[in-house]
This record gives sequence, structure tokens and C-alpha cells, in this order.
Amino acid sequence: MHITDILVTGEPLIYGAMVSIALVSIAIVFVLTYFKKWGWLWREWLTTVDHKKIGIMYILAALLMLFRGGVDALMMRIQLAFPGLGFLDSQHYNEIFTTHGTIMIIFMAMPFLIGLMNIIVPLQIGARDFAFPYLNAVSFWSFAFGAILFNISFVIGGSPDAGWTSYTPLAGAAMSPGPGQNFYLMGLQLSGIGTLGTGINLMVTILKMRAPGMKLFHMPIFTWSTLVTCFIIVFAFPILTVALALLTIDRVFGAQFFTLTGEGLPMMWANLFWMWGHPEVYIVILPAFGIFSEVIAAFAKKRLFGYNAMVWSMIIIALLSFLVWVHHFFTMGAGAFVNSVFSVSTMLIAVPTGVKIFNWLATLYKSKIEITVPMLWSLSFIPSFVLGGVTGVMLGMAAADYQFHNSYFLIAHFHYVLIAGTVFGCFAGLTYWYPKMFGHKMNERLGKWAFWLFFAGFHVCFFPQYFLGLDGMPRRLFITNVVEWLPLNVISTVGAFGMGLGFIVFVYNVYYSYRYAERETNGDSWGHGRTLEWSTTTPVPFYNFATVPYVDRIDPYERMREEGQTTFDESKLKPIHMPSYTGQPIIMMTFLFIGSFGLVFEWMPVAIFGLVGGVIMMIIRSFDYDDGYYVSVDEVKSIERKARGL
Repeated sequence: MHITDILVTGEPLIYGAMVSIALVSIAIVFVLTYFKKWGWLWREWLTTVDHKKIGIMYILAALLMLFRGGVDALMMRIQLAFPGLGFLDSQHYNEIFTTHGTIMIIFMAMPFLIGLMNIIVPLQIGARDFAFPYLNAVSFWSFAFGAILFNISFVIGGSPDAGWTSYTPLAGAAMSPGPGQNFYLMGLQLSGIGTLGTGINLMVTILKMRAPGMKLFHMPIFTWSTLVTCFIIVFAFPILTVALALLTIDRVFGAQFFTLTGEGLPMMWANLFWMWGHPEVYIVILPAFGIFSEVIAAFAKKRLFGYNAMVWSMIIIALLSFLVWVHHFFTMGAGAFVNSVFSVSTMLIAVPTGVKIFNWLATLYKSKIEITVPMLWSLSFIPSFVLGGVTGVMLGMAAADYQFHNSYFLIAHFHYVLIAGTVFGCFAGLTYWYPKMFGHKMNERLGKWAFWLFFAGFHVCFFPQYFLGLDGMPRRLFITNVVEWLPLNVISTVGAFGMGLGFIVFVYNVYYSYRYAERETNGDSWGHGRTLEWSTTTPVPFYNFATVPYVDRIDPYERMREEGQTTFDESKLKPIHMPSYTGQPIIMMTFLFIGSFGLVFEWMPVAIFGLVGGVIMMIIRSFDYDDGYYVSVDEVKSIERKARGL
């Protein structure tokens, strides 16, 4: 096989992407070589097991994926606003809406939230790192190589084109030949391994490594949302793993689990996918709920109203999330009784969600609200998300869903939920905790410009799509000949570019703040932190806490601040045990990436080589007796005194 047989050719946009990738790669190599940073990159980042650095890498990858998925979205909007231009043909359009959905859910929303969890959760519970730091590094590199594998498909082999849900039989070998759909299967499989590992790791960390005295109902709401999310991950992701494995066996080895022939069951894929897929919606929304709770309490300057109700509502949402998956295919002939049961369970889930909305509003009631950028994202979330939630209840009525299904009404609904919930939450959390990560705040003025551009663009983009859906416009349509739909499509496209402009201002704010922002000298950057992460110095030392405080209440730092307590008590200092950095995780996942790439093209020698390499690295890990090292009391004293200006 010649190299030109696997490269995607014939598309000017893809040629431009190839050139861009080559130029950026050359620039990165040049900069690292010119400034002699290869050793630094390996020692400090590629081999790290520090939860804070791993979290930062997750967030950087997620921002990159937000750019990639956003460009896909803008290309779709251009095509729909100006169908006469022939900007995209039908095949390219199918590939773009497939990659857009997959990237935004799997490779943007999840890693963004997991990155924030990585950085903040150990700090909130008084832990020095994850329970399994090595596994945390493996999980990150598993995600990273899964994302790389999926993203190279648009220049090598061709992108998947069966939609982000990858329904069979369309996604089977007969109707989607070639490597495109295999990139989807192996990219998600590789990434999913990392997500499952992170779920187990965070769950053990939260349950076993809390500060002395910290009971479960003393934990911050963000940590609670993380714990509940991890339970969903642990029970939902194995379903996806099995489904992806079965479809891979169908496509690569000729089995017939989901085919129309040989007694296969194509609808079984839809059931397995949504048994994972609907809990997945709550995997990406519950942590955002936790972020909004932290931000609203901080800038309302009062304790979160109804703490216990917030916790129990999240637990109930998690349980109900596994009982609603059939509402994704009400129109597929399951029958009136089945549809009725799942319609009721769908509407039930709105009750605990409504409890949370009223709790946030009660927290804001009669409070002295400080309008900061994180608070703007949080306040705008409430009405925007309610609009998405109300239309979700409409879609949950089976009879009405027969009219709404596969129309732009559905597109508007889930974007109102996922963008107003998850994306607003990611921006709120990143802006709020940014000083703990980098030692300085983001510029407030630029932050507000980014917020208003993105917020206005969001509503201008997606609100018209409710009316397009009610007027009968189906989704996944690459060209429209109905003249009445064109004005709203043009308005929607203008809004999409507004969101893109907001994202550009946000990214510029990162650069501007790095250059010009005043460096933080106080661990409590906003002045009214309530949880333990604000009790450490900024930037946070690699061991997190010199002395871990005793916690016997909610919002422990509020009392510590009032009583003048710190996390540096020289009389209680002891040597601190920390894990050693290691290059094994990235090497192990490199081998599995090579094996996955081999399976994509059905090159069995390459696949076997990668699998054997991965197994050998696991065996090497089994005989690795490095137990880490201790940070001496004198070193801790020196670091803390310097950070605190003593």
C-alpha cells in the first residue's frame, strides 16, 4: 500500500489542514530545540504524576478540542446559511457533524471537567495527590492518545461519517467500509479506558483520603458532584466498552452482532449506546452543577442554601439517569407501554434538577452579590439551562416526541443543556480556579468581553433553531431548498460566529493575563474562599499541604480565615511522602496507540506489536518497586516560609 492510498485527498479544506498541522508541528519542534526544552518537557510534564499538572494538560487538550469542534460547527453553519455556495458536499458534511458531536462530548467536555476535578478535588479534601498517581497518568495518556487517534482520521484514512451515535447497520462494515468508522471505535475505546480509570481513582481518593475529621457531609459540593459522577462512570462506561468491542469484532473480524444478516440485532447497538449515552449526559452536567454551586456560594458570600438537598438531588439524578435511555428512540417502535414508562422516568428526573435551581436562587436571595466573570457564567447558566430543561420535558412526552424527533428542535434543546450547563460551567470553573493553577487571575475586563460575546452568540445561534424544528427542518441535512428556513439559518450562523469570537477573546485573555496580570501573593485569591483549596499558598506547592487541617464542618476555610489558622504549623511538620515521576504511562499508551492504529487499518502485525508492547509495559510495572520519596521537614519549611513571605 502506498502512502497516498491512506491520505485523504481531493478536499482543499483538508489540504489546508495538513499544511497547518505540518507548520505547527515544525514550529513546536523548533521552539523546543532552540530553547533546549526537550529535557524540561520530559522531566516536568510527560513523566509527571502530579495531579495538578495532569489536570492542566487535560484542560489544554480540551481547549484545543473546543477549537477543533468549534471549527466543525462553523463549517456546518456556513453550509446551511449559504447552501448555494457548495461549501461542503454531502460526504464531507456527514463527516463534520459526526466528528463535531464526538469531539465535543468525548474529547472536550469530559476532559475539561476531569481536568478541573484533577486539580481541585484533592485540594478540597486535604489530600496530597490521587490514591493512585500512576493510574492517573495512565488515564491521561489513554485519553490523549485516543483523542490523537480520532483526530488524525480527517487527514489519514478519512473521518467517520455515521453520526456521533454511530447507529448500526449504517456504521457496519457493509454500509460504512474503510477505516473511518474504525477510527471512531478505537479512539473512543482508548479514551474510555482512561475515563474509567479516572472514575475509579477519584472515587477511592474521595472515600479514603479525606482530611482528618472530614465526613462525607462535610465535603464541598464540587467534590460531592465528582463522587456521584464517578459512580456513574464506573457503572456506565463498561457498557460502552463492551458495545465498542462488539462492533469492532463485527467490522474487523466479520462477526454479526449488529448486522441485518446472520441473526444480528441492529437495535441492540442503540440500546447499549444509550444505556451509556444518557448517563454520560449527567457525567458532563453534574460536575458543572458542582462548579456553579461553589461559585455562587463564594460570590453571594454565604453558605450554599440546602446543602443536604443538593447532595441528595445529585444522588437521585444519578440513579434516574440509568432509567431513561429509551427516550432517545421513542419513534423506533418499542410500543406504548414501554414508551410510557420511560416518558414518566424522563419527566421524574426534572424534579431533583428543579430542586437544585431553587437552591441556587435561594442562595442568591438577599445576598450581596459580587459580579465577577465566574459569577456571570454562573448567573447566565440558570435561565439558559431552564430553557433547555423545559424543552427536554417536552421531548420526554412520547406523543410529542414523534413531532420533535430528529428535528432542529432537538438540536436546540441539547445545545441549550450542554452549552449552558457544561460549557458555561467549564468556563466558570476555569476562571474561578485559574489563580490556583497559574498564580494569577485572568483579566476581568477581557473576561467580560469574552462572556458577553459568547453568551449573546449562544442565544442568537440556538434559539432560532427551536422555531426551525417546529417548522419541520430535519437535522443532519446538508442542503435546504425551503426558502422559509434560510433567514433563521443565517441568524443562527451569525450567532455561531459570535460564540467563536468570544472564544478567541477568551484565549487572548490567557495570553494577556500571563503577560500582564499581577501575581497572587495570597492563597485566597478572591478574598472569600470557603473550601480548603483556598487555604494553601498560591501557586500550590507540589505536596499541596504542609500540615493537613482538622475538618469538622462544611466550608472549613471560612472558619480558618476568621480564626487566623493556616495549613503551615511548624510544630506539626513531618516528612511528606510523595510519588516518583515515571515515563512508563506514556510509553505504555504509545504502544497501545500503535496497536489501535493497526486495528483501524486491519494491519494485524502492527496491532499485535502494539498489544504485546503494552502488555510488556504492564509486566514491567508489576515489578516496579519504586515507593516514591519523602520531602524533608527542612525543605517543607523553606518552601512554605518563602511562599508566605516569612
